[in-house]
Amino acid sequence: MQIRKILLTIASAALACAGVVSAQAQPAVEFYKGKTISLVISSSAGGGYDVLARTISRHLPKHIPGAPTIAVRNMPGAGGIVATNFLYNLAPKDGLTIGGVQNNTPFEPLLGTKEAEYDPKKFNWLGSPSFETGLLIAWHTVPISSVDEARKKELTVSSSGANSTPSFYARLLNELLGLKLKIVVGYPGQSESFIAMERGEVDGYPSIFWSSLSSTRPDWIKTGKVKYIVQYGPENEPGAGKTPNVMDFLTKDDDKLLLKAAIAPLALGRPYIAPPGVPVDRVELLQQAMMATFKDPEFFCRG
Repeated sequence: MQIRKILLTIASAALACAGVVSAQAQPAVEFYKGKTISLVISSSAGGGYDVLARTISRHLPKHIPGAPTIAVRNMPGAGGIVATNFLYNLAPKDGLTIGGVQNNTPFEPLLGTKEAEYDPKKFNWLGSPSFETGLLIAWHTVPISSVDEARKKELTVSSSGANSTPSFYARLLNELLGLKLKIVVGYPGQSESFIAMERGEVDGYPSIFWSSLSSTRPDWIKTGKVKYIVQYGPENEPGAGKTPNVMDFLTKDDDKLLLKAAIAPLALGRPYIAPPGVPVDRVELLQQAMMATFKDPEFFCRG
């Protein structure tokens, strides 16, 4: 099924954020004392998702009664689907395993991705610290600096797999803007993709979120190591200056609808979830703790 058809399907679908929960024996306020929570991250170490998760793991315990320990576990693969499958099918349902997943994963079953063996409506959604703005970037030595130039010359971009977020947005940009992005898959995560750019193995990256770029490669921003070709998301990113938005180039209503459907995952930001079947009061406690963490001044100021 072509990207246009599957995204128009998403546009008419609503994603439920309430999971199915079960009864429990021990009250949540007593349950977490002396326990360790496993925080599964659906990306490799060193990337934006990983950095954020490790920051959350330092601040979240103080907002949970009993101040449990949190251990971060990386589980990359298939654009986040490996970890999401684990959380749905194999993870314990006692509230001691939670996950930070890519924002594309809730939509994969709607896209007909066979590897996505889960029902996103049944997860317990714990919260997200922000929305995201995506950017197509090119390394500073690459002779492409604009959308018009990317329409005329091939730009190789790195990705982890065919169903990953980078591949998805690369295909979308080719579809909507007529770009000549050539997707090179096989890089485990964002960190490896960035190294590939530095080595000259690829020209750029199709879906860097500003929050990831600023947290993992702030020197690239300061020294101009990358060029911002175009941006997309719920809002423009002020840090990207006058970088045009994909919407600026669209004139057809169908194309505009397609883009709105495509950036819907970005509105989810970096979602945190618990498996289906976790006791309801533990889910509520974790939701409250997540929200308290995201509002905590120390979370933003110290990281």
